[in-house]
Amino acid sequence: MSLVTIEHLTKSYTERLLFDDTSFSIQEGEKVGLIGINGTGKSTLLKIVAGLEEPDGGSVVYRRNLYIRYLPQIPKFTAGDTVLESIVRDNRKEPHFTSREEIVASAKTILTRLGISDYEARVETLSGGQRKRVALTSVLLSTADLLILDEPTNHLDSEMADWLEEYLKKFRGALLMITHDRYFLDSVTGRIVELDKGKLYSYQENYEGFVRRKAERMDIALASERKRQSILQTELEWMKRGARARSTKQKAHIQRYEALRDQEAPKLDREVELESVSSRLGRTTVELEGLTKAYGEKLLMKDFSYIFLKNDRVGIIGPNGSGKSTLLKMIAGWTEPDEGQICIGQTVKLGYFSQENEAMDENKKVIDYIRDVAEYVQTKDGSISASQMLERFLFPGSVQHTVIGRLSGGERRRLYLLRILMDAPNVLLLDEPTNDLDIPTLTILEDYLDSFAGIVVTVSHDRYFLDRMVRRIFAFEGNGAVVQYEGGFTDYQVAYARKHPQSAPMEGGKKSGLPDGRGTHQKKLKFTYKEQKEWETIEEEIAILEKRSGELDRQIEESATVFGKLSQLLEEKEETERLLEEKMERWVYLNDLAERIAKEQKERTSR
Repeated sequence: MSLVTIEHLTKSYTERLLFDDTSFSIQEGEKVGLIGINGTGKSTLLKIVAGLEEPDGGSVVYRRNLYIRYLPQIPKFTAGDTVLESIVRDNRKEPHFTSREEIVASAKTILTRLGISDYEARVETLSGGQRKRVALTSVLLSTADLLILDEPTNHLDSEMADWLEEYLKKFRGALLMITHDRYFLDSVTGRIVELDKGKLYSYQENYEGFVRRKAERMDIALASERKRQSILQTELEWMKRGARARSTKQKAHIQRYEALRDQEAPKLDREVELESVSSRLGRTTVELEGLTKAYGEKLLMKDFSYIFLKNDRVGIIGPNGSGKSTLLKMIAGWTEPDEGQICIGQTVKLGYFSQENEAMDENKKVIDYIRDVAEYVQTKDGSISASQMLERFLFPGSVQHTVIGRLSGGERRRLYLLRILMDAPNVLLLDEPTNDLDIPTLTILEDYLDSFAGIVVTVSHDRYFLDRMVRRIFAFEGNGAVVQYEGGFTDYQVAYARKHPQSAPMEGGKKSGLPDGRGTHQKKLKFTYKEQKEWETIEEEIAILEKRSGELDRQIEESATVFGKLSQLLEEKEETERLLEEKMERWVYLNDLAERIAKEQKERTSR
């Protein structure tokens, strides 16, 4: 049975056409994920379905007595309420609660799961992430027929996300949500709806199936367009033969040609296109020695040391409030350690993408915000203007002269990221980069980081992003311990489970040590996307480096008496040997993983 049916939906926001005569419906018990580029109207659609906003055109029909609960992207509260008072206020009319005490008891259970322990705190004193989790708790207490959730996984660590994932899978009502957590989408939803250029496309698939089906849809559209162009060319030649030739033809033939000519070609997705931009990084990078930091009696880290290597890809994980962002702020110079020191090389140029956007002048135009950093930036393709960079980062000319105040939250986040990259850093500090960035932007950011010639250090709870991007994990494990693990997030979970067989990883999984892999995406051991690409090429890369090392040895012998050239060759030899050592260490890790994968596959086959 249909809960909500929307037909011929049309909606504009200022000069943007968000919905162009499109339709949407959601059935009883369906779990639907809504995806699309930021600023194209996803949150607006949620508000329309929730009955909080009216369309410009079209109809919205609800099932009789339909009960909806809605979690907005930025929740609002009554000033002066405590955490519990705000939740009780919202759930007073829930039929399954017979008393205030029942609401309070249920609320405390969920709040604890979501990391909120001060139930009497005033809502206005909470951080943005804490307020979102309080609002999420309130919505989850309901027995709604339809839950509408706008970015429910933002500000959740992976253990919280795992719990919410399981909760929503068991929820009996229908679910419509926006989230950019691709593992979460894959696990919870059975249908993906994509908002693309004003139209809504439905796929009866989870996220993995959607990716496959969308590629098929685009292939079919492109094949149809190639066929149309071929026929059109033939028809055009016929039309050029002149009126005398055409006079013998049917009028309908000409009309078919004109209809074919006027048919609109499929519009390809605009993607974030950004060439890797960075400054040269010298021999000394970022060196941490004996760092200790505490706030009051809470010890975040004790005697932590690490020297970042060129092209390092490091992920930092741990529960909310464990000190992850504090570590980035210390590296960036925003916060001082209690003990220890941080050495920053002379050639290091830091780019810090903080969890909270910097203060933006909402009256400033988008183009001026970027020009404040640079009018031009140098890429491998040459000099690119600020306007061109904005185009490549999904800000077309029509938007570039718009004031920042008219951008969506996700668009501001994307603009803030571009401003940092425009400054050509060679060490990127990314604090929760996946919050509020749409999936297309995340995909291209990941591709950008693949070719980024520098160091990337990221704090993230996004399991997919960590598996895709990092080669080393630092886990904040409490009492000042920061423990190093090799590989991506899935590798960390395997290693943690082996190290602590009686407990679950801090970042997700079941308390029994992940026996079923639920919520950890470990149904089978496998390479991450990046590791697979590395494994396919690493032996060839090692062979090239070994060959180059041998050539340099020969050139050094021949140039022993030419001091300037010898110095240059020795420096190149040292760098080549360092790269070769890194590749060999990486090969050992990947080879071990490949052997474990093969062993597991053999065991599965023999069962």
